Amino acid sequence: MKSLFGKAALATTSAALLLAGTAFNAEARIAGTVGTVNAATQTQTFNLVVSSDYITTPDGGTVTIWGYGEVGKPMQYPGPTLKVRAGYHVVVNLTNNLPGANGLTTPMMPVSMIFPGQTGVTATGGSAGLMTQESNGPADTVSYSFTAGQPGTYMYQSGTRPGLQVDMGLVGALLVYPSTENPDFPTKSYDNADASFDREYMFMMTEMDPKIHQLVEFGLINQINNTLTTPTLWFLNGRNGPDTLFPDFASWLTHQPYSALTRMHPGEKVLMRMIGAGREQHPFHPHGNNYTVIARDGRMLKTPASATIDLAFSDYTFDVTPGTTFDAIFTWTGQGLNWDMFGHVAGDGSSCIPDAQGLHSVATDPNYKEPCADHLKPLPVVMPENLSLGFGGFWRGSPFIGALGALPPGEGGLNLNGGVVHIWHSHAEKELTNNDIYPGGILTMLIIEPYGVNIP
Repeated sequence: MKSLFGKAALATTSAALLLAGTAFNAEARIAGTVGTVNAATQTQTFNLVVSSDYITTPDGGTVTIWGYGEVGKPMQYPGPTLKVRAGYHVVVNLTNNLPGANGLTTPMMPVSMIFPGQTGVTATGGSAGLMTQESNGPADTVSYSFTAGQPGTYMYQSGTRPGLQVDMGLVGALLVYPSTENPDFPTKSYDNADASFDREYMFMMTEMDPKIHQLVEFGLINQINNTLTTPTLWFLNGRNGPDTLFPDFASWLTHQPYSALTRMHPGEKVLMRMIGAGREQHPFHPHGNNYTVIARDGRMLKTPASATIDLAFSDYTFDVTPGTTFDAIFTWTGQGLNWDMFGHVAGDGSSCIPDAQGLHSVATDPNYKEPCADHLKPLPVVMPENLSLGFGGFWRGSPFIGALGALPPGEGGLNLNGGVVHIWHSHAEKELTNNDIYPGGILTMLIIEPYGVNIP
């Protein structure tokens, strides 16, 4: 299949990658859309419509929302992730298909889009609003255009009464890739070697107060006071935990297409794109290792390679503040555990040939990237009998990566490949609930899969 940007045919592709303008999830890349691409004119065009529908919550509830969606497809929360190439001319055409209030045919209020971090944005059509041009109905299209600027992680949102409309769901991600990168199959997020990655994942954090959504559903918008909101639902990529673990485009989550489950092999570099798209601060905490924050608001914390200033820093819980984005690199090898995580024993024929980082360098071996300093070291504890253990769904019955052990009937079952599993979550306790029911909210998992396991 040829790239949507006119590059040479790629050696590998994914069955989930479809034609231009469709959503995709290829090789652990962030699901999203590149719109309609004209490589000759270096233009990407997106046709979006705002409409109203319902999302579901894991506690069995439903919430009325407003959402952006591609024309001809379901609206979604968050809006479609727009993946563009730096230097390309971006055109977003927006129409308003919200229902009318109290039986009226005119939409209950105008809608719009703004693009923080992008310069030279122009808007035509519609009518003038406080921040930008607004669409007032299905026949009232507003066209926003700009040249995609510096690579990085950005967001877009409604510029019309944002205190209400962002809570209602009018928010999404805008990812700008370097001009040398193909948004279909990117390998780095900035024009710097330190921004290279093997896999990328998005973590958009939002919250909702269901009472606001009930008032909107009943046509009582004038009774809403956004200064008195009390969120009881918290989201990662538009889903509450544990729905965050389901795959992209799960059929029963029609309007919540984006997963937050993170999967990797040992030693791979995972790019974490963290987006504070709501009104609250969210302390996001990934277990397993520190990550290195390399960028904020679409700007690397490092000068070009020819300079020496590097402001990147290591952290393990980072406050994602409203309206900001952060890019971080996470990796895991098990280095320093002081035991052989692959369970090798003397005489089993295994070997460990270290590279410059002390990790096994033979890519064809199942223990690729094993810390060689720990090769053949036994587990330093005696594993207790099953009768003395409490089991979780991700326990594989063995402490060794890639190995499965005996489990009692009905236990385990969520870790089919013997991966190492860590929980990733908000460090604010209330944000781990769905309407006060634990577990939920901003919660997902990292699964470190053994080499040989295909990660789609």
